[in-house]
Amino acid sequence: MQIDVLTLFPAMFEGPLTESILKRAQEKELLTIRLHDIRGYTNDKHHSVDDTPYGGGGGMVMMPGPLIEAVEAVRGEEEQTPVILLTPQGRVFSQKVAQELAAHPRLILVCGRYEGVDERVRQSVVTDQISIGDYVITGGELAAMILIDAISRLIPGVLGARWAAEEDSHAMGLLEYPHYTRPPVFRDMPVPDVLLSGDHAVIQTWRRREAIRRTWQRRPDLLLTAELTEAERWFLAELAETDAPLPG
Repeated sequence: MQIDVLTLFPAMFEGPLTESILKRAQEKELLTIRLHDIRGYTNDKHHSVDDTPYGGGGGMVMMPGPLIEAVEAVRGEEEQTPVILLTPQGRVFSQKVAQELAAHPRLILVCGRYEGVDERVRQSVVTDQISIGDYVITGGELAAMILIDAISRLIPGVLGARWAAEEDSHAMGLLEYPHYTRPPVFRDMPVPDVLLSGDHAVIQTWRRREAIRRTWQRRPDLLLTAELTEAERWFLAELAETDAPLPG
């Protein structure tokens, strides 16, 4: 998979893209990430990328010229490649959206800055708009890093264990079950006996129920769309009677 990132600050990506899973994915040639400095597509000696908004108001707006020319140059003849603007106005990013985007062989991420981008950028080259949540950050760079990380985990071969991505929180529609490792007892806190039993079917049932319990306690809204068996629905009904969700 190839991801092209259009940004005013390519140096911001150096740490996240050169460590851990993303580093290994690139070394294994499962993932190619290319950074493009939007200032390289300006036509004036000052390399201007923003200007004051028409109609007044505070802040600066990214001009259409450099952004549109950058997208067109990077995209080339592949007009079917999704061009995603990272913006608070976009659809909210989720695991489902990550799975959708991971199905594409190539993505172009456009990092907005300042008060936003000229509307004509959206009208001419942007095919999708994504927000990472209902809050404001300085620019689209951090949002782009989150998308890259979440999407890359879904590329076959990137994660060591073949089931790791499927059992992550949100991947199965629930929060993930509790994890334990050595020692079996730490400061009088033991590992649940079921995990030491060696019975994988029983362990799997326990993990599934604990995922449901944790979701009920912390994110009960997710249970409205989670796929549950009849037995799991009975278990959830028992939780509703005995275990109140944690306060938001």
